[in-house]
Amino acid sequence: LPLPLNTSFPSPCPHPISLSLCSEHQFCGGRLEKPQGTLTTPNWPESDYPPGVSCSWLIIAPPEQVISLTFGKFDLEPDTYCRYDSVSIFNGAQSDDSKRLGKYCGDTAPSSITSEGNELLVQFVSDLSVTADGFSASYKAQPRGNGKEGIVPAPPQPQPGPKVKPPTKPQAPVQDNLKPTLATDSGAASTPCPKQCRRTGTLQSNFCTNDFVVTGAVKSMVRGPGEGITVTITLMGVYKAGALALSPTPVGTPLKLYVPCRQCPPIKKGASYLLMGSVDEKGSAVLSPNSFVVLYRPNQDQILTNLSKKKCPSQPPATA
Repeated sequence: LPLPLNTSFPSPCPHPISLSLCSEHQFCGGRLEKPQGTLTTPNWPESDYPPGVSCSWLIIAPPEQVISLTFGKFDLEPDTYCRYDSVSIFNGAQSDDSKRLGKYCGDTAPSSITSEGNELLVQFVSDLSVTADGFSASYKAQPRGNGKEGIVPAPPQPQPGPKVKPPTKPQAPVQDNLKPTLATDSGAASTPCPKQCRRTGTLQSNFCTNDFVVTGAVKSMVRGPGEGITVTITLMGVYKAGALALSPTPVGTPLKLYVPCRQCPPIKKGASYLLMGSVDEKGSAVLSPNSFVVLYRPNQDQILTNLSKKKCPSQPPATA
């Protein structure tokens, strides 16, 4: 789509789900007309870029000049086709595929890129799950005619020999009771993932309907198995363990949870959550797309403690 020259660049938190994760320090994008300058991902260099952001930098040089863009540190979520987090470079002021000079992700910095004209558009996007350090880049306007305009010597992502249509993220209409099929050791997961994340009910109404209820801080997020991610949390509280195999003193110990749909529910590394989910036949914790997952708040502890003392309707009555 064309990017009008009078475009205003809003806060990089356009998705309602990620609004709670935004801060005043995460603004990115803008119109850059100085002879040279820098551009960085939100939160750089203190921490990872946030999920669910979109940043556009339009670099403009005098009419008789071109723009050279050089990346320094570069670390985005890796993917062969850069389907999740990526930075794209375009000749001119439009994000037109025919004008694209490259699309990049992973941890290998692109080679220096030079525009064909006096405008260069840089667009960075991140999805709602795994994040990374981000990148820092510098640009410089220089005289036209060095013969290198538009040349990108070494794309960082692997280039397949025969033309293969890139796989797409699995998507399906939103369903109330999605039952994901988890990956096995020898195959990929087959999971109907909704186009939009949604959570129903309240903390109280979900307590009894889920196999486990815990609070914890997210320490790592690793892709796989299949299209999902494995999230490791440090347990802060256990209010319902179900069939989970936990130590006698679980607080402070790690717990791995499998998220079949990597964008639902949205989880960010470093944040603390109240998580309610199911336990599969292998005794592993699973967070389905419609699992009840909310940011942790201290006032939840007393509510959860009170709920843990009550018998759920599905539980058999205690025997004398």
